[in-house]
Order: sequence, then C-alpha cells, then structure tokens
Amino acid sequence: MMFHQPVMIEETLGMLNVKQNGTYVDATVGLGGHAYGILSRLGGDGRIVGMDRDDNALKIAFERLGNKRVHLAKGSFSSMDRILASFGVMEFDGVVFDLGLSMMQLKDLGRGFSFNSTERLDMRMDQEQSLSAWDVVNRYQEKALEKILREYGEERLALKIAKAVVSKRKQAAIDTCAELAETVSAVYGYRGKIHPATRTFQALRIEVNRELDELGKGLSAAASGLRNGGRVCVISYHSLEDRIVKNFIRDGAKSGVLRNLTKKPLTPRLEEIKKNPASRSAKLRGAEKI
Repeated sequence: MMFHQPVMIEETLGMLNVKQNGTYVDATVGLGGHAYGILSRLGGDGRIVGMDRDDNALKIAFERLGNKRVHLAKGSFSSMDRILASFGVMEFDGVVFDLGLSMMQLKDLGRGFSFNSTERLDMRMDQEQSLSAWDVVNRYQEKALEKILREYGEERLALKIAKAVVSKRKQAAIDTCAELAETVSAVYGYRGKIHPATRTFQALRIEVNRELDELGKGLSAAASGLRNGGRVCVISYHSLEDRIVKNFIRDGAKSGVLRNLTKKPLTPRLEEIKKNPASRSAKLRGAEKI
C-alpha cells in the first residue's frame, strides 16, 4: 500500500528532538505518517501512543505501524489523559498534533466533506457521534448558523448565506454537500480561485467536531503530561487553529511552563508545496516544557 508523505515531516521530527528510549504521543495519528517517522528514530525501549477519532484511519495506521512499541486507541483530544492512563503512560517526551482534514477523509465522498459529494452531508470525524453537518444545516436557527459561519468560517457573507440556507430548506431539506455548495455559490454569484463554499464547509466541520474546544483541551493535556524537556509540536491549517496554538505557547512562556521554539511558525518548503499543494497553508509551532 502506498502512503502519502505527512506534512512537514522532517521539520516536525527535528523540532520534536526524538530521544531513542522516549515515549511519544501522536494525538492525530491519521494514516500513521508522523508516528512512522517517530518510530524510525526510536530505540528498543521507546514507544508511541497514537490516537484518532476516525475508525478508518486507525485501521490503516494499525496496518502500517503494527508493532509492540506502538499503542493505538480511538478518542478525541479531551480523552487524551484517559487513553494514556489506559496504557500506563503518565508522562511523555513529546506530542504531535497534525490538525485539519486528511485527504483520505476528503476523497471519501461518503464522508460528506467534499463540495462535489452527492452523498448526505456528514463531516463527522467520529462516525459514532450523533450530530452531523446535516443536522446543523437543516435544524439550526438562522442566528445560530450565522454565528457559526462568522466565527468559525470568518465568512463575510455569513448573514446572507444563513438566510439562503434557511430559505432553501423551507422548500426541501438540504441533503447533500453539492446542494449546500450550490446554495452558497449562488449567494456569491461567482467562482474565484477558492471555492465560495470553502469557509462555510470549514465552519460546519469545526462545529460538528467541536474542533476548537477539543484543541484547547488537547493542548492543556499535552502541557500537563510532558516531562521537563519534552516538546509539543502543532501543525495547523487555518488562522483560528493557529491563534489558539500561538496563544497557548505565549501564555505557557509567560507563566514559565513552556519555552517557545518558534517565534514565527515554520511553513512548508517550496518543494513540498509542489509535491503536495494541500500543505501550502500549514504552519508548524512548537514549545518545550521547562
């Protein structure tokens, strides 16, 4: 099986400063790319705990990483402490967060993340949870929709889009991604380089998966669980995530708990962007526990 190269792998591993016999956490193990890189630098007593909300991703990661030094579990950032305790891990030497959507999730049209999907709106990372994008689009009141689009999508036409969605669903439910994308595109009335529904889809995904709230909880768990000298590395893909990470590191540095490793975030090299255009918006920040 061919595996896609994870984003900024060399930069992440370098910043993580992997110790041969250390314990590491991949909080978004996905297809196992970063975990595989960490594993390649570990000695016989080193180990990794990988976690993810996506059952499909965990299956692939298990196939790729199947190793007695790797422990995988399903869970969100807010369950990190519980997952680590279940493997007897109370402290660790490093943790990686690679935020956002994987290409596997985007390309699986049945998951309802893609503009082009004629499948039912979904966007759940964990397909066992009840709330889906369909519920948000078809059941949230106009004011709540507008708030989500403005705050999570930084969408300048939030009010107009919310009104258009409510108007459309009065005639019939907005069932598919393609129908929603079409509704948003009609509000814009044109297509630029970036699809008009990009910010709407981002906002819905964040709402459905409680991504910003979960990120805050994950970073707190990381800061408390790191050993002195241990490092946290976070790759984010949009300004809302990056702001949370930046503020977390800044506050940790002010309180004398963390040392900032990145005054400015690292970004992908041109060669990486050429090979993987989806990496272009990535920003890597890191900190060390003092």
